[in-house]
Amino acid sequence: MDVLRTPDERFAALPDFDYPVGYAEVDGLRMAYVDAGPPDGEPVVLLHGEPTWSFLYRHVIAELVGAGFRAIAPDLIGFGRSDKPAEVTDHTYARHIAWTRQLLFGVLDLRGVTLVGQDWGGLIGLRLVTAEPERFARIVAANTGLPTGDHGMPEEWWAFKNAVAKAERLDIARFVQSGCRTTLSDEVRAAYDAPFPGEEYKAGPRAMPGLVPATPDNVESEPNRQAWQRLTTLDIPWLCAFSDSDPITGPMGPILQRAMRGAAGREHPVITGAGHFLQEDAGSRLGQAVVEFALANPRR
Repeated sequence: MDVLRTPDERFAALPDFDYPVGYAEVDGLRMAYVDAGPPDGEPVVLLHGEPTWSFLYRHVIAELVGAGFRAIAPDLIGFGRSDKPAEVTDHTYARHIAWTRQLLFGVLDLRGVTLVGQDWGGLIGLRLVTAEPERFARIVAANTGLPTGDHGMPEEWWAFKNAVAKAERLDIARFVQSGCRTTLSDEVRAAYDAPFPGEEYKAGPRAMPGLVPATPDNVESEPNRQAWQRLTTLDIPWLCAFSDSDPITGPMGPILQRAMRGAAGREHPVITGAGHFLQEDAGSRLGQAVVEFALANPRR
């Protein structure tokens, strides 16, 4: 496997994102993660998706740290400050689960975790919950789901998948902006481009749309079906914090609320004025919702 590493100087001027960065070796790759807040605080794991990185959670992190929580925001392999396998075929759903699991449980040995997953952060994070549910205290699903291919994907998702597949040059900042309701500043757009000095660094963003189980015969469709069944039996407190303007994942919010035992009888916030990347449009409000949910549901 050929592996690229983004030069550190690319991350020298990131707005509102001066949090400590840690690195760990997972399967021979360097995986980066932000670890902010008191070391003995309750851990909140923030998993990003495609084509972003932990920078997306900067305003959420501020709310968590301010409330005394320990915020841990990994960069998926192929994204952010993490190493970048150079071939699209180096990336599989199973590998991303294994890499993230090794960091969170093998290296950091986290327990009593509150999971916050958005986009691929949910696809990966929810599989981690089913693998080791005893490590989790709470689940927050934010504009995400666990597709099996048994139900059609929205037209907007197919348009995104096709755009990524056809793009000669993958404009990361433009894709992030297209998923936001607010207008990103030049500095923020540059931060989303920072991990990718050239097209050869973008195998991860190019691969991820094709890894979503969008048809029933996908290699990960059956594991996701099994994960769905397992999740519906768990008593872990569950919050759906979806935005009001995400055509890709919006319909999944009510489905999760009905299906998940831990979501029953709970008031689930709708983050208004926000698109797919609600952390960018309304990060502080999302962070406050996570804090309120955690405080209202103490660890057992």
